[in-house]
Amino acid sequence: MRISTSGFHRAALEALNSRQADLAKTQGQIASGNRVNSAADDPSAAIHILQLQRGLAESEQFGRNAGTATNRLSLEEQSLGDATSILQRVRDLTVQANSAGLSDSDRVAIAVEVDQQFNALTQLANQRDSAGEYLYAGTKTLTQPFSTSNGTVAYAGDTKIRAVQISPTQNMPEGHSGAEVFMNIREANGTFTATPNATNTGSGAIQRTAVTNSAAWTPGTFTISFTSATQYQVLNSANNPVATGTFAPGDAVSFNGAQITIDGAPATGDKFTVAPATSEDVFATVNDLRNTLRLSSTTPASKAQLTTRLGATLTQLDNALGHIGDVRSEVGARLNSIDATEANREDAKVSLQSTLSDFKDLDYAEAITRLTLQQTGLQAAQASYARLAQLSLFDYL
Repeated sequence: MRISTSGFHRAALEALNSRQADLAKTQGQIASGNRVNSAADDPSAAIHILQLQRGLAESEQFGRNAGTATNRLSLEEQSLGDATSILQRVRDLTVQANSAGLSDSDRVAIAVEVDQQFNALTQLANQRDSAGEYLYAGTKTLTQPFSTSNGTVAYAGDTKIRAVQISPTQNMPEGHSGAEVFMNIREANGTFTATPNATNTGSGAIQRTAVTNSAAWTPGTFTISFTSATQYQVLNSANNPVATGTFAPGDAVSFNGAQITIDGAPATGDKFTVAPATSEDVFATVNDLRNTLRLSSTTPASKAQLTTRLGATLTQLDNALGHIGDVRSEVGARLNSIDATEANREDAKVSLQSTLSDFKDLDYAEAITRLTLQQTGLQAAQASYARLAQLSLFDYL
């Protein structure tokens, strides 16, 4: 078999180029620290690397989402704590004002501080986060949620809640709407309200209300009418008698599973209205209190009206404090859930990084040994080719 000179040179050069390519590949691996720099280096490993990198990128995004939710929820938890402090102070002032030894001017002085607490509460409800978005506007985060006009507070946000994904299977609401936190507070005992008529002349005041038998309660509007100082009858909305009884100060009027305790001495013709409870916003409660504190209480009837209204305010404040406490507990539960999810995510992230390292990272000891062998082989091939390339028949003629 004859080998042409050109064929010999071509084969030798191809061998040299192949050795140089292998050497260049090893040098690139050592320089980058990666075993796989392109899909051609290891197609199967390259597929796994892409999948693992995508998983790590998703994990990082979930972490950023969790951070955003944590920041807003932590700010909400703090603001709810501040709201609780404000309402607790208002409650203390209400208890102070509900003292028989105070004069009208004393209660007006208390009303001045209630004004300040009202303003502080509305400012708190319009709080922004670090990004300048309103905390309690629902999904309308760039719209101021609460505005005040003549003591009435209106809500301009929505009731939707923005949620972020913090894991492949978990979406986390990052707050509560202002309507849910401040506007929808249950009224009175949650079933019915009891109020004295403005035309009453006696000193009868509502002390407390309760539902003693929810199965017997029939929703509707009822009137407790005193036919004398010691006799009463309960009429429904059609003016039909529902119950009758005798009365002494501090007694409870009971009918249809409802119980209304009346203190003081109602006069003949005095009436008390019992109506289904709805909901009341916390701003209306505080605003009603500061208006109540400015009322004159010089007659037995006006004192009874004052006592009843302050008692109703205390009930509403307790309802508001309980409601905000429930929301605050829910915020805490969400923060705990995020912490648990983040701990699991970090564990999964470490596992992904370890697996990615197995596929991608270079074994430097093996690579350097291989590089040395490749360099030695290339040098030997170059030297051999240099010697063989000089052979010619003309040297023997």
